[in-house]
Amino acid sequence: MPNQQSKYQLLKSLEQDSNLTQRQLSKELGISLGKVNYCLQSLIQIGLVKVHNFKNSKDKIQYSYLLTPKGVAEKTKLTISFLKVRTKEYEELKKEVEKLNEAREVGK
Repeated sequence: MPNQQSKYQLLKSLEQDSNLTQRQLSKELGISLGKVNYCLQSLIQIGLVKVHNFKNSKDKIQYSYLLTPKGVAEKTKLTISFLKVRTKEYEELKKEVEKLNEAREVGK
């Protein structure tokens, strides 16, 4: 099972372009091709992504990875969770900067 960040990144990328190859996903996300394959297979198994194959212009089979309604809902849930974490981190950093600025003012 992919971790939350990998799942989110894959779902986000596939929502933007369902025709990305696994190799393109690997390069875009900065993860190995094997990890992309493993994560995609997991997402397919749990029903978040479905696969369609078709012939591309080079007469080769190409795959399209489509988010299912369950996949869209999961991506939304992960996005909300991601934003909550980032907001909390932002608030903590903001407080730390304020403390440092106060300490700097006292030291003048």
